[in-house]
Amino acid sequence: MGMTISEKIIAAAANIDHAKAGDIHTVSIDRMMSNDGTTHLTIDMYNSMLKNPAIADKSKLVFIIDHNMPADSPKTAAAHKKIRDFAKTHEIAFYEGKGVCHQIMMEEYVRSGELIFGADSHTCTYGALGAFGTGVGNTDFLYAMVTGRSWVLVPETLLFHLSGSFREGVYPRDLILTIIGDIGAGGASYKTMEFTGSGAHAMSIGHRMALTNMAVEAGAKTGIFEPDEKAVEYLSAHGRQAKHLFKSDKNARYEKEYFYDLGKIEPVVARPDNIDDVVNVESVKDVKIDQAFIGSCNSGRIEDLRIAAEILKGQRIADHVRLLISPASNSVYQKALEEGLMGIFIDAGAMVVNSNCSVCWGSCQGVIGEGEVLISTGTRNFKGRAGHKESKVYLGSAATVAASAMAGKIVRAV
Repeated sequence: MGMTISEKIIAAAANIDHAKAGDIHTVSIDRMMSNDGTTHLTIDMYNSMLKNPAIADKSKLVFIIDHNMPADSPKTAAAHKKIRDFAKTHEIAFYEGKGVCHQIMMEEYVRSGELIFGADSHTCTYGALGAFGTGVGNTDFLYAMVTGRSWVLVPETLLFHLSGSFREGVYPRDLILTIIGDIGAGGASYKTMEFTGSGAHAMSIGHRMALTNMAVEAGAKTGIFEPDEKAVEYLSAHGRQAKHLFKSDKNARYEKEYFYDLGKIEPVVARPDNIDDVVNVESVKDVKIDQAFIGSCNSGRIEDLRIAAEILKGQRIADHVRLLISPASNSVYQKALEEGLMGIFIDAGAMVVNSNCSVCWGSCQGVIGEGEVLISTGTRNFKGRAGHKESKVYLGSAATVAASAMAGKIVRAV
C-alpha cells in the first residue's frame, strides 16, 4: 500500500520506511514555534519542573509575541518580559511586533516536508508548503523542546479534489468555510485534510494558506497541499529549499474523498456561534454590523488587502461602523504601503493597526461590547471570541467584510 504526503513526512521524521494511519511513532521534530499565548507558561514549567533543564536544539526554536501586541496590561507586559528574557538568555530566535506567528513562520522558516510543532492550533497553516504542521499543548511542546523528539499517531487522510475556477467575487476563504459547513466542526477530527486537483494547484501559496489554516476548525490534525512548482518558487524567493517534496502515491489509502467544483462555490458566512453554521451571504443580508475586521493568520495577507482595497477605493465605510485592518506581518504591511493600499483604507475611514492577532484573538485591539455584531476574516466565531459573551461574530471573506463595512450591514461584494 502506498503512502499519503502526511504518512511520508511522519515516516521520514521517524526514520522508518513506511507509516500508515493508526501507527504511533517516535519522531524528530524539525522546528518548534511558540507564541505569547502560552510561552510564558512553558517557561515556568521548564524552570520549575525539570532537573538540570536544557534545550535540545535552540536552532529549531522560534518564539513570537503576536497575540497581545503591544501589551495591553501590566500582567501581559510581565509575560512578554519573561519570554523576551528567556529567548535572549537561551539564544532562541525571537520576534516581537513583527506580525502574526504563522505568517512569520511561513515567510522565514517553514520548508516542504518538515514536521513542525507549534503551541498554537493554527500551526496546520504550514501545509500550504507541503509541511506537516500541527498544534500541541504546553506539555508536549516542552517535551519536544528539551528532547527534540515526540510521538505522533499517524492520522487518517481525507482527500479533497478541487476542480474548476472561482467566479468573480468568490475566494478560497468561501471554499474552506463551505467545506467546514459541509463536513462539520468535527468532520475531520484528528485527520489530515489533503487538497489536490487542478483547482488546488492553481492557487497561490497565500490562498492555500487560507485553506490549511482553517483545517483545524473541522477538527483536523493538519491540512496539506502537494508541494509543487509554486511551493518551490515561494521557498526560493524566501531563501530556502525544500527538505522533501513528497507526493501522495497513486495507491495511497484515504478514509474518504470529497469533490468540489470551485465554479459552484458561493460567497458564504459562518453565523454565530458555530464555525460550521455556514450559509450563503444572501441569507443573512441586512444584518446590521457594528464592526468589521480584515486580518488574522487566515486572511491578513497581501492578496486579502488587495481585494479589500479594490472594493473600498474611493468609497467610505458606514458612519456607525468601525473597520480595523491588520496586515499579517510587517512585510505584508510594507508591501501594502508600497502599493498604496494603506491610503485607500485610511481614506475610506478604516483604522489600520499594527501586524498582530488583533480582533481575531479578541483580548486586545477592537474588542466588541455587549450586543455588538462583528463581521471578520478571523478564524473563530464562538461565543465571546471577540469580546463580550453576548456579542456576535460572523466570519466571511475579505471581500464580504469590506463590502459590509461600506453598507453597514452584511452584503455580498458582487
